[in-house]
Amino acid sequence: MRILGIESSCDETAAAVVTGERQILSSLVFSQIHHHQAYGGVVPEVAARAHIEHLDGLIAGALDEAGVDFGGLDGVAATAGPGLIGGVLVGLVTGKAIAAAGGLPLIAVNHLEGHMLSARLSDNVSFPYLSLLVTGGHCQLVEAAALGHYRVMGTTIDDAVGEAFDKVARLAGLGYPGGPEIERAARNGNDTRFSLPRPLKGRDGFDFSFSGLKTAVRRIVEELTPDGEIMSSRDINDIAASFQTAVADILVDRTSRAMLAFADQHPGAARLVVAGGVAANQMLRQHLADAAERHGFVLTAPPADLCTDNAAMIAWAGVERLAAGLIDGLDAPARARWPLDPAWEARA
Repeated sequence: MRILGIESSCDETAAAVVTGERQILSSLVFSQIHHHQAYGGVVPEVAARAHIEHLDGLIAGALDEAGVDFGGLDGVAATAGPGLIGGVLVGLVTGKAIAAAGGLPLIAVNHLEGHMLSARLSDNVSFPYLSLLVTGGHCQLVEAAALGHYRVMGTTIDDAVGEAFDKVARLAGLGYPGGPEIERAARNGNDTRFSLPRPLKGRDGFDFSFSGLKTAVRRIVEELTPDGEIMSSRDINDIAASFQTAVADILVDRTSRAMLAFADQHPGAARLVVAGGVAANQMLRQHLADAAERHGFVLTAPPADLCTDNAAMIAWAGVERLAAGLIDGLDAPARARWPLDPAWEARA
């Protein structure tokens, strides 16, 4: 089985070909970072235009690198949400056109499910498992019972963790995207210099909160720059290190609680998967690995290039869904919002 994957939900344009044997025959990503750096964040219209300009070429390149043409495909998987609706439409409509022209099955993939299943592509992880999904727009603890059967245990009540990284990086005068910039600066910083809050740490439940942490950083920056001075590199590095450690403490606390609850429900299935762009942060991975070991869990984190937005994970989700007979019509909608767990959305 060979599936073409298309990803265009935010600011990465991507195409990939993946087989049913977990071979990534090609995986091309066009990063739009330089388009959005001047704005300090993603501009939806700019992102959609860049997807239009680059997607066709990336698909052609992915097919060429994989050594297949459209006739050699068994299906087309395209992100159908959640995400910036203009970008989602570009990728989904392109996928529909290829499917219609080639008589191929279309798989409309939930972007979050793509992240959730990425560890099954990279490490052949078996269901059930507990997943910590950490991206620019989402922060969730999810029980993955089987393909398409996900129960959200907890989610952020305000900012997503990736969004918090971007906002703190902007406050500290670092570049965009904030995650890699914070991680780089933190390597040379003192993470005990600034006392920062750990919202919801120790509380019942599995939800996250990062807004108060972000606000505390803003106040520190204001105290260090009362007359608009430029912060020293030492100040910036110490802020980055203190913030990153606070995030790690929050993630470990909430995930540890979820591991205990998951173990009660699924004895013997002690697997924690961390996925999404923030999972590329090596310091956070190590803290989560240590926490998993303390609770008798095994941590699986896909390679960094499968954590950030990519089309290989979308193609793999297409492989799994097509093998299960889960295909979509050409009327499949593009969705700005698409919860993994509709029951959670109803409760919220």
